[in-house]
Amino acid sequence: MKLSNLYMPLLATIMLASCGPTQQQKEQTCCDLQKTIDFASKQIGRQVQIIEESGKILNPRTVYNGKIEYIPKDDWTSGFFPGTMWYMYDLTHDKKWIDYGIKYTEDLDSIKYLKWHHDVGFMIYCSYGNAYRITQNPAYKDVIVEAARSLSTRFRPVPGVIQSWDEDRGWQGTRGWMCPVIIDNMMNLELMFEATRFSGDSTFRNIAISHANATLENHFRDDYSTYHVIDYDKVKGGVRHKQTAQGYADESAWARGQAWALYGFTVCYRETKDPRYLAQTDSIYHYLFTHKNMPEDLVPYWDFDAPDIPYEPRDASAAAVIASALYELSTYGRPEYKKTADKIIASLCSCRYLAILGTNGNFLLMHSVGSIPHDSEIDVPLNYADYYFLEALTRKINLEQS
Repeated sequence: MKLSNLYMPLLATIMLASCGPTQQQKEQTCCDLQKTIDFASKQIGRQVQIIEESGKILNPRTVYNGKIEYIPKDDWTSGFFPGTMWYMYDLTHDKKWIDYGIKYTEDLDSIKYLKWHHDVGFMIYCSYGNAYRITQNPAYKDVIVEAARSLSTRFRPVPGVIQSWDEDRGWQGTRGWMCPVIIDNMMNLELMFEATRFSGDSTFRNIAISHANATLENHFRDDYSTYHVIDYDKVKGGVRHKQTAQGYADESAWARGQAWALYGFTVCYRETKDPRYLAQTDSIYHYLFTHKNMPEDLVPYWDFDAPDIPYEPRDASAAAVIASALYELSTYGRPEYKKTADKIIASLCSCRYLAILGTNGNFLLMHSVGSIPHDSEIDVPLNYADYYFLEALTRKINLEQS
C-alpha cells in the first residue's frame, strides 16, 4: 500500500490533465447517455465475443496482471455479469442481450442450493431476478424461492440476523467469530422479499425484516456511518464486537459499506414502507454528502478516513451503488437526490472513470477497489461496478421518460 501511494499524486495529476479544465466542468453537470450506452454496447460486446469464441461459459470479474480474471459459479460476484446482460437489454432493446442473459443466467442454476455463505442474494437476484423481470419465465421464480430457502438456513433466530460468513471463513484476523454479519448482507434482502411475493410464504419476508432491524440497531455509529462487520452471539444474543475488515480501520467508514447500507435500506423501505428505513437513508445521505472528505466529483475515496486523502484510490463501484440507490430514493419525495445521482453519473461517464473502447479488460468503469487491507483488487475494474452503473443509467432514463 505504501509503495502504491507514492504514485497516487502523479496518477491524479495525469487524470486531471487528460480531461482538461473545460471538459471537467462539463462532466460535472451532464452525461451523454446515448453515447455512453453505445460505448457500453460495444465494450461489453467485446467481452461477450471473447467468451463466445472460447466455447465456454466464462464469468469475468476483474483484471489481474493485465488479464481478465474469470471466476467460478460460487464466487460472490458471479451474478453481476449475467445481470449486466439484462440491463444492456433495458438500455438498447437489442434482443441479443436476452439470449446472452438467458445463457449466462441459467449457468448459475446450481447456486440456488448454496448455503455456505450469504451472497446468494447477490448471485441469484442480480441474475435470475432481472431475468424474470424481463422474460416472466415462471421457472425463474422457482429458482429465486429455492435460493431464499438456502439463504434462510443462515438465519440465526436469537440475534435475529442472517449470518454472513462461516466462523472459519472471511477476514477475522486475530478475533474469533461466532456470527459475523457484514453490511453487504443488506443487499441480499431483496431476494427474500421477492421470494415471499412469489411463494406466499411470509417466512422469507420476516427474516429480511428481522435482519434489517438488527442492522439498524447495531451496525451504525452516532454519525450514521456504518461498521463493516458486527459479530453477534448466536447463543445468548447481543453484539460481541464491531470491526471494519475491508476498510482502513475498525472505526473508519469504508466507502462501499456506506453504499451497501444506503441501497439496502432503500430496498427495505420500498418493500415495507417502514418510515424508520427511509429516515435511515436520509441520515446516510447526509453523512455521505456533508463529509469533508467527499470529493467534488462525488466518487468517494475507498475509505472516508483513509490517511493519505486526496491521494488515496477512488472507488467507482461505491459511487455506482450510491447513484442507483439515489435514483430510487428520489421517487420517495426526495427529488434533490436525483440531482446528486446525476452528478455522480456525470462523473462516471467522464474520461476519468469510463474506459477507452477495447481497454480495461472490456469492463466499463475504471478505478474501483476490492479490499486494500488485503492487497486485493486495488484500482481495477470490477463487474459489480459495471452492473450498478448500468442499473443507475436504466433508472435515470426511466425517471426522465416518465
